[in-house]
Amino acid sequence: MSDDANRNALLSALTTEHFVLQTANTATYTEASARSSLYVMALSSSLVAMGFLAQSPRILLGFALAVLPALFLLGVFTVIRLVETSLESMHYLMGIAAIRAHYRTLGPEAERLFSAQSGRWPEIRSPAQRLGSVLAFMGTTATMIAVINNAVAGGFVALLVGRLAPSFETAASIGAGLIAMALLTIAFQAYQRWRFADFDVAHGRTTDV
Repeated sequence: MSDDANRNALLSALTTEHFVLQTANTATYTEASARSSLYVMALSSSLVAMGFLAQSPRILLGFALAVLPALFLLGVFTVIRLVETSLESMHYLMGIAAIRAHYRTLGPEAERLFSAQSGRWPEIRSPAQRLGSVLAFMGTTATMIAVINNAVAGGFVALLVGRLAPSFETAASIGAGLIAMALLTIAFQAYQRWRFADFDVAHGRTTDV
């Protein structure tokens, strides 16, 4: 094959790969939205059911002690997957950035049209990081679902403390729930940062976390 034929074949392959990566990246957003909605719907349904049972404290307590742990486990699985979908999206964006870098070599006009400044992460710094990595990580979908899920765990701990130690004041039970929620949130943030840092190391990038 001639050089022109090879070049045209390469461009055709890159265009196809670019389309595949964009489609796969969109799929990660769709999956994250679906998983988040599923968890929130399950939580909402459970809270509505608990509202109907509010007139029967004994039944309500048994229902809550049975359902809240299941909701928490669902939330944990959801959060873990949300972190992974974020990393998958980053992987696809890195592939797109590599293809755009090749497009820039096609000539002066292509260099202008596909400039790094007109791209997105990782060609430019993510706007989410302008206020620092702490706020950037607090704004992820995984973090939002994790905070809600940790509140569920805190509520369960408060109910359990109140059940096992009736002599405790209500404030003590609530305090135990808040502490559990805070500890779980800290643990999640540590996990999320570790996964992102591990991703950076695996792809030879300087970690931003």
